[in-house]
Amino acid sequence: MKRTLVVGVDGSPESRAAAGWAADEAEIRDLHVHLVHAWLWQPLAVPLVQDRGVEARRAQEILEEAQAELTRRHPRLSLTAEVVPDVPVPALLRAAKDAEMLVLGTRGHSALAGFLLGSYGQQLIASAECPVVSVRARHGIAETGPAEGEVVVGQQGGVDESADVLRFAFEAAAAHGSPLRAVRAWSMPPVYGYSPGSLWIADQLGGLEPYEKAALEQALEPWRVSYPDVDVIAHVEHGSAGHVLLSVASDARLLVVGRQIRESALGTRTGSVAHAVLHHSTSPVAVVPHH
Repeated sequence: MKRTLVVGVDGSPESRAAAGWAADEAEIRDLHVHLVHAWLWQPLAVPLVQDRGVEARRAQEILEEAQAELTRRHPRLSLTAEVVPDVPVPALLRAAKDAEMLVLGTRGHSALAGFLLGSYGQQLIASAECPVVSVRARHGIAETGPAEGEVVVGQQGGVDESADVLRFAFEAAAAHGSPLRAVRAWSMPPVYGYSPGSLWIADQLGGLEPYEKAALEQALEPWRVSYPDVDVIAHVEHGSAGHVLLSVASDARLLVVGRQIRESALGTRTGSVAHAVLHHSTSPVAVVPHH
């Protein structure tokens, strides 16, 4: 069976843009696209006329319209669709359990304000077992970046910590024949932020920036070997990771970041870097879980 891209659709221009991006990606990578519309009959405790049959038919029409649009644009696309009788978050998490990616639509300068509102998108990004791609939409058209744009990936931590995000980014760059810009941002640590051992190593390398460059090269080394045809640009810059990534990825084909889960009184959060780029990137953003 082909690997699958799962797309959440709800009839909105944002979800149509996400489906369009997924179809383009599926053709390039020879993947299958599975459209999912979550619909659960929940009668309202208010004096309004509700017709379950009408709403069920509308749920099916949403999928049929999305299917027709993708089939018209991509007649050879491997495509399926289903209405899932559940609320969006659990429905999409189940559908994407073994998927290559889960694709959602966004709009404006507010993260996940289109297809899923409020905490739904945050929950999906924080909980999905596969990468989640956020595709920004404008007037229902996916803003996918230039045809020749780079794949930009944020690298943090050591070799093992960044393996999943680098694997995803290298595969995307190879599929598109795009250059890969691997970005490692650094800032001056607090007085006790680095261990004496780390500071000694940094001193031996001539300072903190050469130390960061060496760490990035070490993380990239196995992926350069696995993907020898990918043109890799190692980019080390002083500053916050979110700001640095946004500055270099303004014309990116795809921006890839790792997922660092944070628990708070307000619920699960995905980490400051993912939060920043989801809110402000004009390019599609892939958030990759660490396994």
